[in-house]
Amino acid sequence: MDNIQKFISIIVLSAIFQGCRESERFEINYTDMTPPGKPVISEDYKPLYGGARIYFTPPEDEDVLTVDASYTNQKGEIFWFSSSYFTDSIDVEGFADTNPQKVTIYAVDRAGNKSEPQTITVIPKEPAVSRVAGSIAVKGGFSSFYIDWRNELKQVVNIHVNYSYDGQEKVAIYTSTDTVERKFIRLENISETTPVSVKVKVEDRYGNISNIAASSIHLIKDEKIPKDKWIIPITNDSIEGVPQGYWDAYEGRMIYITDDIIDNGLNWNWGSTGPKGHTGNVKDGNLPANFIIDLGEEWEISRIITHQRDGAQAAPNIPTGRGWYYATENIGIYSMYIRDNTKPGWDSIRTHKIVFPPDLPGQQYRVMAQAGDMAYLYPEDPHFSAPTRWFRYEARFGFNNDYTAQGAMGLSEITLYGRRKK
Repeated sequence: MDNIQKFISIIVLSAIFQGCRESERFEINYTDMTPPGKPVISEDYKPLYGGARIYFTPPEDEDVLTVDASYTNQKGEIFWFSSSYFTDSIDVEGFADTNPQKVTIYAVDRAGNKSEPQTITVIPKEPAVSRVAGSIAVKGGFSSFYIDWRNELKQVVNIHVNYSYDGQEKVAIYTSTDTVERKFIRLENISETTPVSVKVKVEDRYGNISNIAASSIHLIKDEKIPKDKWIIPITNDSIEGVPQGYWDAYEGRMIYITDDIIDNGLNWNWGSTGPKGHTGNVKDGNLPANFIIDLGEEWEISRIITHQRDGAQAAPNIPTGRGWYYATENIGIYSMYIRDNTKPGWDSIRTHKIVFPPDLPGQQYRVMAQAGDMAYLYPEDPHFSAPTRWFRYEARFGFNNDYTAQGAMGLSEITLYGRRKK
């Protein structure tokens, strides 16, 4: 046996010996009935929004595993929190208000024995539910209304929306963890004179519920701009210095993007920019890629609905069942422009980011994507654009790599809404 083999043998035997000792230690602790010493609690806690950070010194018992905290809310429900004894603090959350709250702290050893409990009274800051509820804004829009809120703490909250009109009552619930969120609710057949009552409340995972924010709004009527008069410039035709992009790569065709048929994973109904270096691509496959539309007559545009390509033809075995939605070869960020015939060039409207909703079942992604992503041209102050005959959609980035992908991109459908020039 050479020196290397001897060294390895020593390491293995040492590991086995240590493992046996550790196993014996766990066995001893498992039958131990002696509770550990109590942690020393500092009175200098840190108030948190809806909670507190409590500092402690763990007991010196060698078998201490965690330092735990618990409290009982006004409904009699007990909430429990745990922190490793390697740390010096524990965060307790879920308080319903800013009133003083008693929290119990105790150490737990490997056998499950608990130390003598310690109690500290804390005064938390404003809870997340009331902070989120206070930021809620409801605004009437085009055949829809939308709700904005802020959740800078990024705590899990549920937004309950009850809305009613013409004797009908409906409910929508959204789970939020993002700092800023906006959700649209479509009501396509509601007149501008019909009031819509909206009530919103916020609930957290600890059962706390905010006061109800109530609004009465009216929608703005628009209509789908008919596509039978649209004229699509051919690839490389320039409109005010901007060339029409190449969308005929692979099985994709430019004409499919405005035919009112959505790609469903079987019908191959989409346009594609192709990869870098693809023959005939004006921009060598790189984004941005423009899709320019001549509306055939002047319209005042209100909003756009885009549909992604499914991609199931190319990836039929994706286990999530979502195809390529919100991922590969689909556009996540695009910009919008219109032309004012009274002056040269293109007027920039805004850049829109299609929000990727994480951690949903595959089928839910399909439902959302096939409904289409809707974006207002002017979301902060919903109104119609200036009269225009020309609209330019500029694909900028795909979803992949945190919205930085610029390879081949597909687009299934563009639909515009507005009103005829007054």
